[in-house]
Amino acid sequence: MTPRTKVAVVGTGDWWGREHCRVFAERADCDLVAVVGRRAEKAAERAAEYGIRGYSDIAEMLERERPDLVSTTLPNEAHFEPTLQLIRAGVPLLVEKPLVFELAQAQTLLDEAAGRDVFFAINFNHRYATPVQMAAKAVGTDEFGDLVFATWRFGGDPGTSAHEYANLIETQCHGFDMLEHLCGRIVSVMAEMTDKTGRGQSSMVISLRFANGAVGSLVGSYDSSYAYPETHRVELNGTGGRIVIDDTVKRYTFSRAGSEVAQVWEAGYFNDEGRQFYRMFDRHLDDVLPALRSGAEPPIHARAGLRALQLAHWSIESFDTGTRVDTSS
Repeated sequence: MTPRTKVAVVGTGDWWGREHCRVFAERADCDLVAVVGRRAEKAAERAAEYGIRGYSDIAEMLERERPDLVSTTLPNEAHFEPTLQLIRAGVPLLVEKPLVFELAQAQTLLDEAAGRDVFFAINFNHRYATPVQMAAKAVGTDEFGDLVFATWRFGGDPGTSAHEYANLIETQCHGFDMLEHLCGRIVSVMAEMTDKTGRGQSSMVISLRFANGAVGSLVGSYDSSYAYPETHRVELNGTGGRIVIDDTVKRYTFSRAGSEVAQVWEAGYFNDEGRQFYRMFDRHLDDVLPALRSGAEPPIHARAGLRALQLAHWSIESFDTGTRVDTSS
């Protein structure tokens, strides 16, 4: 039998922090043993929900619990120091996006992890939505043909980060990761952004070129609403057909060029797992945990977090200079 994996969660947020506890507590192959929060009262409150121990000190938790994996879900601009502490302790990690906000910090984390051979995964869970997985299989087939253009649009309510480029870095990192996952490497960017609502550069349009010669666009915003239908939409246009992903998990549509009939996937009546945004995390763990146990590299290494951050910073450079920026390095 596969040994059960002892997991600790660092972070006690009421939304995604609770989700990290939920996803491990529900697994038959894991034991959720502890949660760490910045405030002892909050950690104790969250721990009581799951019948585990709460801590306000990472080092104390590691010493007492000896977890096989630590999963972090921290405030967006507070990722670096706790992550570095955990890496230096040599503990396997699954971290939330964004990796960090600054490139030097991201490189430090990756270098420290590589030097200690630390398992270092990042939760770009959007890759595990059924429509995204179907798109990944279809792109490059004869039926789809050669990619010509791709579009990503994702707009919602403002977050809690005070960073000038919060939307670009903490939310559209999913866009950069997804577009490269589906379409190949982005080799140049050119960006327009606006601070019209006084929330920093909170809405943006970024023009893209892919290594295969296709072009693309990324539209992102914190000046919209997650309540709107189709707040998220991806379109991939090939010489043989078109793929559309609606609201990440809601719908996958494939249309052949010239045909008015489309193939559509939507979760069926009893397929609650397929239609839930949260369950992408569960599917990601189905790959993360076997990789951890076998000594393999994570299915989505934290290097993907660095790459998304690099693309964000190149987009900022493009906006600041009014020029197209080469991102092929």
